[in-house]
Amino acid sequence: MIAPLAGISSMATRVLLAELSAAYTAAHGLEIRFESIGGVDAARRVESGEGVDLVVLAADAMARLLASGRLRADSLRPIADSPMYIAAPEGQAQPTVDSADALRQALLDARAIGYSTGPSGQALLALLADWGLTDALAGRLRQSPAGIPVATMVAQGDVDLGFQQLSELQGHPGVTLLGPMPPGLEIVTRFTAAVAATSGEPATAQRVVDDFASARHDALRRRLGLATPAA
Repeated sequence: MIAPLAGISSMATRVLLAELSAAYTAAHGLEIRFESIGGVDAARRVESGEGVDLVVLAADAMARLLASGRLRADSLRPIADSPMYIAAPEGQAQPTVDSADALRQALLDARAIGYSTGPSGQALLALLADWGLTDALAGRLRQSPAGIPVATMVAQGDVDLGFQQLSELQGHPGVTLLGPMPPGLEIVTRFTAAVAATSGEPATAQRVVDDFASARHDALRRRLGLATPAA
């Protein structure tokens, strides 16, 4: 009998991984326990050598962990692409964000703007820098605290606009989805699964990774606001 496999991931894939793990357990009798936390903290724990079997994080973080020897070579598989969406508090006037000009104006009009600590948040900050808005918006930008999703900040009215992966915004009470980033400004984060170098059951963990990446889970990905990774 193999002991339960331990995994660590960022918050963006927590629901996906919970459902994939439950399905794998039902089919194969192997328990999989994921801890989903902030992506920066998760990467730091893996980098420190924490004993886990499975790691699921944004592709750039996974590349760094692979380079430092914290993941098993050739074990990485993309499991989901996650588009960033824009949200506003429910009941609040909803700005138009379907073009670059409209989004720029909505940002300038916002009292406060929420974004995440992950790669999507960094991509948003890069966009603001490209637009020359960093200084103009500096006092209005609110990075979500560790463990607090942007959706919570939006729902509580702490920000007028929130930017985060659709998978973390959809279905959250008190949040109205305004739409994705405008055409040409799309921000998509790829999430990758891999076997940790510390795994005591690497072959079993690899079978789990391969299953999670399977195209037969595409309907689940779509239901959760995720997309099948493009080739």
